[in-house]
Amino acid sequence: MSKQTVLTGITTTGTPHIGNYLGAIKPAIEASLNPAYNSYFFLADYHALIKCHEPERVARSTQEIAATWLALGLDTDVATFYRQSDIPEIPQLTWLLTCTTSKGLMNRAHAYKASVDANRDAGKEDLDDGVTMGLFSYPILMAADILMFNADIIPVGKDQIQHIEMARDIAGRFNHGFEPLFSLPQAQVDEATQLIPGLDGRKMSKSYDNTIPLFSSTDQLRKLINQIKTDTRAPGEPKDADGSTLFQLYSLFASEAENAAMRNRFAEGIAWGDAKTELFEFLNAQLEAPRQRYNDLMADLGYVEAQLQKGAVKAREHSAPFIDNILAATGIRPLTYVPAIKTDESVKKEKSAEDIARAEQGRRRAIVMQLKREIERVEAADDKAAEAQAVLAEKALQVESLKKKARQKAENELDVLREELSRYQG
Repeated sequence: MSKQTVLTGITTTGTPHIGNYLGAIKPAIEASLNPAYNSYFFLADYHALIKCHEPERVARSTQEIAATWLALGLDTDVATFYRQSDIPEIPQLTWLLTCTTSKGLMNRAHAYKASVDANRDAGKEDLDDGVTMGLFSYPILMAADILMFNADIIPVGKDQIQHIEMARDIAGRFNHGFEPLFSLPQAQVDEATQLIPGLDGRKMSKSYDNTIPLFSSTDQLRKLINQIKTDTRAPGEPKDADGSTLFQLYSLFASEAENAAMRNRFAEGIAWGDAKTELFEFLNAQLEAPRQRYNDLMADLGYVEAQLQKGAVKAREHSAPFIDNILAATGIRPLTYVPAIKTDESVKKEKSAEDIARAEQGRRRAIVMQLKREIERVEAADDKAAEAQAVLAEKALQVESLKKKARQKAENELDVLREELSRYQG
């Protein structure tokens, strides 16, 4: 059984914090050691430019994130760790996919719709005010990141599922229009992911300004922990461990036995000041070794850069020849290009029933997207049965007028259109 490819991107606009570590970095590094997977991790610096136009912030974040992953034990001999901007094939693929992606699909992207809604709520006449083409079309860049390596599994939060669905639609449309070169990725959402509380008890997030940087200095870590909100219960008064940010943060790093002991301390009425001191000492001890490694790496960015370049070389071993195949499929070829003659043996490939079903599902979805106008025309009609019959008749006439290769594609579309409109025909 062949390995599956897992791909994760990290946007370079901030300093890694404890929430990033527990929610994404730690499980990703652990998963990269699983021999059943090929793991790709990349610094998404092109994505950073969509919302951040502060060069020094982007550059500093790139340094910090790269050093963080290495300090926490990512094995670059096992995983492929690279910077997005070091793979020139990604922007090439982005343009190719842009040329086959419908504007209507991008109109439905959550980030774009949120910007339009915000402008509408603000009473602005131009609903696209402040919307850049980067923001509007970035799902295509994300699709290129994924499809460039034919990634099978994309670990994401629930808010990113739509982008994986869009990547599937984009891949299916290309496969249908040119050649079936792309696998259809699957979103992997960990429903059991625990909320990591910030200083104010809400989810730890840069947006709330409530984060604890993962590699804070000892003094900074102590200061931040002392800012964690607590209730008014006095020393000696039993406290609710499960409702305490202090206990929740402690439990995320502690063993089962350590958790049980601290829970007992809360039940006995530990003073909040003592609880903060214990959390600080415990986290400081846990983070001391990786913090030192991180500081050493930040002082030796040449080594960090070398690791990224090593990853880029590994990544391009796949992306460079693959982009040539993709370009050739679109007709962008050397003048002397001669298509390879495929033998029966070369095209045979074992596929599971699930693989075949996924490929067919993607192909069909791509065709349905191209037939959207015809389907909407029927849905808007008063007499849907009569309109469906008229639409099918028009499509059949179109098929008859086409030459052999184009006719086959149009016949496939007609078959799908018949299936989609059958519910209106009684």
